[in-house]
Amino acid sequence: MKILLTGANGYIGMRLLPQLLDAGHDVICAVRDPKRLSISNDVLERIKVITFDFSDITEAEAIPNDIDAAYYLLHSMSSTQGDFEELENRCAHNFCSLIQKTKVKQVIYLSGIVNDKNLSKHLRSRKNVEQILKDAPFNLTVLRAGIIVGSGSASFEIIRDLCEKLPFMITPKWVRTKSQPIAIRSVMEFLIGVLLHPKCMNDAFDIGGPNVLTYKEMLHSYARTRGFKNWIWIIPIMTPRLSSYWLHFVTSTSYPLAVQLVSSMKMEVVAKDTRLQTLLNIKPYTYVEAIEMAFIKIEQNSVMSSWKDSMVSGSLPKDLKKYIQVPKYGILKDEKKLKGIDPEQTLKSLWKIGGDQGWYYANWLWKLRGYLDQLIGGVGLRRGRTHPDKIFTGDSLDFWRVLLADKKEQRLLLYAEMKLPGEAWLEFKIEGDTLHQTATFRPRGLWGRVYWYSIVPLHFFLFKGMIRNIARKQ
Repeated sequence: MKILLTGANGYIGMRLLPQLLDAGHDVICAVRDPKRLSISNDVLERIKVITFDFSDITEAEAIPNDIDAAYYLLHSMSSTQGDFEELENRCAHNFCSLIQKTKVKQVIYLSGIVNDKNLSKHLRSRKNVEQILKDAPFNLTVLRAGIIVGSGSASFEIIRDLCEKLPFMITPKWVRTKSQPIAIRSVMEFLIGVLLHPKCMNDAFDIGGPNVLTYKEMLHSYARTRGFKNWIWIIPIMTPRLSSYWLHFVTSTSYPLAVQLVSSMKMEVVAKDTRLQTLLNIKPYTYVEAIEMAFIKIEQNSVMSSWKDSMVSGSLPKDLKKYIQVPKYGILKDEKKLKGIDPEQTLKSLWKIGGDQGWYYANWLWKLRGYLDQLIGGVGLRRGRTHPDKIFTGDSLDFWRVLLADKKEQRLLLYAEMKLPGEAWLEFKIEGDTLHQTATFRPRGLWGRVYWYSIVPLHFFLFKGMIRNIARKQ
């Protein structure tokens, strides 16, 4: 059957796409920027990609009329991008106005479990979108999930950061809130299982794993699964603001995202029934099994998708195309070039930059810059990178965002998402046997220029050592 997949380059969409293809379906991926679709060429040849920004459909491509089903996986939680509630509502209305013109038999929406009348902004937005889709003239199936646990998921990575970095934790009282975590593999089974299932039409189902746990129990269970102990003390003086700063500083979350997460963590998220798992004969994985499966993927370097690569993890607006043209005027530059390189080996080294590999020279300075950025609310170096030797346009790379990663052109272009009094680009390009490395900075006012000239001495040996070691690295 022919299926429209929205949010195809998101955490869930990237996991769902190969399963739909393996099941023999024809998949049409609707994405805002095709260059951000982080998939292999083999997969790309098996799908159709249409450019679609559901927040503005004035210049959107047409949705094929003969689709059988559609997955609606568009979510946003970053308050840095304006009012995400209004954005999600607008996207849902635009989706409905377009999809109802097709022959679609079913729309499947992944939402959040709602147990409280006083909802967080995040959960309220999910509920509003659900109602917009429900009012449209097509068959709707809603799956409501709580915390999703899997390699690269936001919930898993936050729990991992907390437990691995803090054996002793002083926590807010929301760690007593109950939740029902579900493995990403179980989510996939439910998303596939409801597809055109006649008993799943025009209904909403809560989906969760077999364990109902408080956040404190989840943290303890993670530690036991990984073979160590942790100690947690709950204090009442941890306000939502202080909790958000604490979550931002210890984990990989941006501060705006931390605010939304803390707000949601105060709400109990427990499935109300198990109708769907009985109907589809699915036995969800336990919380411990979900952790164990996540680490199998991590240890094999086969994490398919990560929330850190989503735009919500940083500060850059969603349209990368606005930044891909490096400015030529009103800028400050540091240019280096190295001749006599091995182009093939140098390209391999470039595609491994950042993360555990580091930046090839004076990594302690990069780490120090990351800590300073984190102290003032920036992303720091905590995001790392998803794959050890693969880079895709749109990926996060420590405190950079990949604007362009083109092996054919032998070019890698990065944009800084750290806190700066200006804008910064870092570009690598191989031409023949020469590696060009260019750092470009567009200062914002006097402080921008003061900042640049104050670190020029560091640039002199830092960038010189980096380009030399990238070309030398074996």
